Amino acid sequence: MRVLAAMSGGVDSAVAAARAVDAGHEVVGVHLALSATPGTLRTGSRGCCSKEDAGDARRAADLLGIPFYVWDFADRFKEDVIDDFVAAYAAGETPNPCLRCNEKIKFAALADRAVALGFDAVATGHYARLDNGVLRRAVDADKDQSYVLAVLTAQQLSRAMFPVGDTPKPQIRAEAAERGLAVANKPDSHDICFIPSGDTRAFLGAKIGIRPGAVVDSDGQVLGQHEGVHGFTVGQRKGLGLPGPAADGKPRYVTDIDPDSGTVRVGSADDLRVWTVEAERAIWTSGSAPAGPIECVAQVRAHGGTAPAVAEAVDGGLVVRLRASLTGVARGQAVVLYRPDPEGDEVIGSGTISGTAREPVQNEAGSAAAR
Repeated sequence: MRVLAAMSGGVDSAVAAARAVDAGHEVVGVHLALSATPGTLRTGSRGCCSKEDAGDARRAADLLGIPFYVWDFADRFKEDVIDDFVAAYAAGETPNPCLRCNEKIKFAALADRAVALGFDAVATGHYARLDNGVLRRAVDADKDQSYVLAVLTAQQLSRAMFPVGDTPKPQIRAEAAERGLAVANKPDSHDICFIPSGDTRAFLGAKIGIRPGAVVDSDGQVLGQHEGVHGFTVGQRKGLGLPGPAADGKPRYVTDIDPDSGTVRVGSADDLRVWTVEAERAIWTSGSAPAGPIECVAQVRAHGGTAPAVAEAVDGGLVVRLRASLTGVARGQAVVLYRPDPEGDEVIGSGTISGTAREPVQNEAGSAAAR
């Protein structure tokens, strides 16, 4: 096959490209320039897509003996990822930019161009597995990225390759060193790539500006003021701008955000518990929605936040009834459904969270749907 290897300049994508070469594919490396003004150097594990990263990707391609190109996707990245990120926070949501980048850039814009140029597949360094078109969790649970890949359609998955998903990260680094790849010990990037400072609130404040509002408790009593709902997310405990904990001494958490009135509601940890998750823009990895309710395991954050559930396709979206409550479920994040078999690693589908309910749903027997 002709394979386009997306090379970020990190160790995972370098080894993924190397494994594609070893498999006998005709491989071409490409680095995506996602910023119109890339920094000269990254700082430790902060940021990516810098000139340093492009140079690292080129050196890896040279070592592997494959052609290498840099493609400018900066305008598309700004529109589909950065602008979407800012707009979502302004609307009181908590988006996942990595998820949107996979959906709109790496497996839409990049894959479309690859197919137009005659490539059969796009290989990336994501930690996930594909088994006859079925998306599964990676072997390395700590590095698993199936959650942020669950937005991919069946067609997109048919053109994807994840060569490192069957190997734990320490072994990937050891393999890179054995191959002589200079990125073997390069730190992973763990921040939002377009906010290398790590200060998301300052980044959003510069984009959105001051939009004053009130912080209120569950009874509607005003506890304080804030400069914009973009500075908050459901489940947040610190940085609320309040003088202290609640009257009972327990910490307060953000439980709801109303972007229209600018109101941020806070409450107790119990106030965060939800039993039903509603989502829009459902994507089913099989290519079609199930005919009725299905048992599954729902995950609502990139790391953690899982519960057994019953999910149903409704009007192009999802209704997920949890069998155990979850906390910190924020609009704008994804709810990803996994098959509830002993392995529990097969992705069924996903949707973008649009709402929640805090009361347990009654099942057919009339008892709360909690175990």
